[in-house]
Amino acid sequence: MDKDEFEKSFQNKIGANFNDRAKYYEINLEVFCELRTLLFEINNCLLLNFDRAAITLTNHLLERLLKLALINSEIGIGSIETNKWNEVFQEPHKKYGTISLANSIELCKKFELITGEEKNYLFDRIRILMRNGFSHADSSNILAHLPDDLKMIQGNFSNPNEKKEISVNQKIIPFLQALQMESFATQTSKPYFDYVYDLIFRIENRLIEKSKNV
Repeated sequence: MDKDEFEKSFQNKIGANFNDRAKYYEINLEVFCELRTLLFEINNCLLLNFDRAAITLTNHLLERLLKLALINSEIGIGSIETNKWNEVFQEPHKKYGTISLANSIELCKKFELITGEEKNYLFDRIRILMRNGFSHADSSNILAHLPDDLKMIQGNFSNPNEKKEISVNQKIIPFLQALQMESFATQTSKPYFDYVYDLIFRIENRLIEKSKNV
């Protein structure tokens, strides 16, 4: 594929998707300002139909969001004098910077940064399907609902009339796994991003309300 073909392909995708994605380029964050560039990158992936890349980056966005939520919950969301940055952030970074997604979810629920319903959805669905499925390249749970036996017809180029039925397990054969994962990504990349995008603002609002009660 030459440069002109790439440009034409990208132009077609931008033309088809820009109206739906445009609102996500107008981001007005009050607490999680450092997430803007990451949101911009993910939206670019979705604009160009890079669905698996978008999901993997959204996984990163979610994990970063929850850690930042815990840090901001501990130190507050007010301004901090520059000469105190190291002192203020050292302990929260040590406590939350390397924790697992499961622990982040549990702690965010404990500190009322997410609701019980959000905690269950993040823990039972997002952690298992989206994070494990893409960031850890574990397709087992995403493909678990598929039948073990897929009936296919095998042909013969030298004898076109010769056909026979074979049975394959699409959950263990790499190229069939890839097709199913691509289909899953196409269907879920945008709803997943929307969920995490909305969650950012819900957590922001909770941190702002918490700051008013301090």
